[in-house]
Amino acid sequence: MFVVGAPRSGTTFLADAIGRVPGFVDLTEVTPLKAAIPELAPLADDEAARRIRSILERVRLLALVRGLRGVEQTPETSFVLSAALRAYPHARAVHVVRDGRDVVSSLLERGWLSRHRSGRDDARHPYGPSPRFWVDKGAAEFARESDAARAALAWRAYVCAARSLRDQVCEVRYEELPSAAARIAQHLGADTAPLAAALGHFRDASVGRFERDLSPTQLADVERVAGPLLRELGYA
Repeated sequence: MFVVGAPRSGTTFLADAIGRVPGFVDLTEVTPLKAAIPELAPLADDEAARRIRSILERVRLLALVRGLRGVEQTPETSFVLSAALRAYPHARAVHVVRDGRDVVSSLLERGWLSRHRSGRDDARHPYGPSPRFWVDKGAAEFARESDAARAALAWRAYVCAARSLRDQVCEVRYEELPSAAARIAQHLGADTAPLAAALGHFRDASVGRFERDLSPTQLADVERVAGPLLRELGYA
């Protein structure tokens, strides 16, 4: 199964919780898949699905978990989710949606898209203001945006990609994860009790952090970039 969502939206927490349910195992973020997704995203679903399955089956074999239901939690899988579900026709997907303003706050804290951040992540993708494969505007225009606007663009891109398959995906709000155990378990065909127990550890004082973390200028940038989607989702 696949847990998708924008970075800093709770995908790690939810995948870990599902991985604690008997019969499931959390594969965490599969680095070879994460590294390949920029090349996979433009491909036709059939070809992307073939390559996704090849990567994940190799990982499952090496991890000795082929008898369990793997939980893949790479946020970038949002952009190849249709192909991932084609690769595994009996798979399920859960999309975690978090208030974009809180996501921006967390991304700014991490600095992954910030102007002065250098280096690369575990998949060898660069940090900083350089455009990613999901950027829908020119490289120069993206680089000129403020750090907050780039973070908001990321949130919008990931959420819209994951929501393009709403009929096949269980969408849950990060802020309401503990109360979503029964719905997620039904979607996965899993026992509710162990999932509810795992989700019961949700304690996040960062809900609403944007109110103290973001300046009026940063909030205006977030509104400019992602205001319509925030309102559609009931966050603003």
